[in-house]
Amino acid sequence: MFFDDAIKASKELEIALTSRNGGTDEKIPMCGVPYHAVKQYIKVLIEKGYKIAICEQMEDPKMAKGMVKREVIQMITPGTIMEDDSLEPKKNNYLAALSRFADGTFGLAVSDLTTGGKRKWR
Repeated sequence: MFFDDAIKASKELEIALTSRNGGTDEKIPMCGVPYHAVKQYIKVLIEKGYKIAICEQMEDPKMAKGMVKREVIQMITPGTIMEDDSLEPKKNNYLAALSRFADGTFGLAVSDLTTGGKRKWR
């Protein structure tokens, strides 16, 4: 994690905040967690109300100049988390969307990604 995200995460997760040279006089704050333990750290952040963007490096660090290009590959929110140890057994984990149509009616879609259950009303 970098910049403000690193500062917040280091406090919330109680991990070390470091920095690196970003090509300017100002250093870039950064922190991270071991890949094999990331699920537990994600669980902590979700329970604290954060939404998480998982990013991957999109270029070879040896070839990059400055920061390595990264792209978001996954978003994790309380409604989209799929890890068993982050969910309560026998309890639905709903994700909902509400839309107002031009004719003044409303549409509501509700889905539980963990069980595949879904409902749709109009």
